[in-house]
Amino acid sequence: MSSGKEFIRKKYKQKRKALSEEEVFNLSEAILHQFKNWLKLKSEINHFHIFLPIVRQNEVNTFLIRDFLFEQKKSVYTSLLKPGQFSMDTVKIYPKTKYQIDSLGIPTPLESEVISPNDLQLVLVPLLAFDLKGNRIGFGKGYYDKFLAELNPEVLKMGLSFFPAVPSISSELHDIPLDYCITGENVFSF
Repeated sequence: MSSGKEFIRKKYKQKRKALSEEEVFNLSEAILHQFKNWLKLKSEINHFHIFLPIVRQNEVNTFLIRDFLFEQKKSVYTSLLKPGQFSMDTVKIYPKTKYQIDSLGIPTPLESEVISPNDLQLVLVPLLAFDLKGNRIGFGKGYYDKFLAELNPEVLKMGLSFFPAVPSISSELHDIPLDYCITGENVFSF
């Protein structure tokens, strides 16, 4: 891992940590607005995989997007970490799904059925920072890179970011670039 990636990771963890609860909510609403506008042009997408926000990490509140997708009668999925393994299972979630917070702070469905990810058309990808080529920096665990590598290459990968793009992020062989990234002000296409 390059020291440049570690510097960016540390910097953006600090930037996110400095956001107030109100700022996180307002920025998440602005991202939702951009997402709604983008989706108007992509009505053929019906199967969405979302990450659920780790509140203590000040992640984008994707519950807002989840609720909007349910209103639009879309199918929504998330992932569960496989215990003791370096991989994730895909599970379908519903409007009445109840959640508990796991040891990492991730909301996880209380009841879930593991399904094949073959139907997925778009995956919302967590990140700390992204660049203008679609490279991203996450928390460094690599779960999403492994998950994305196992999907059909046609599945769209979309990041959500509170902050504008950084000039450049070095990519490694295992890194999977984004197709889009949404901020509160823009939708970036790569």
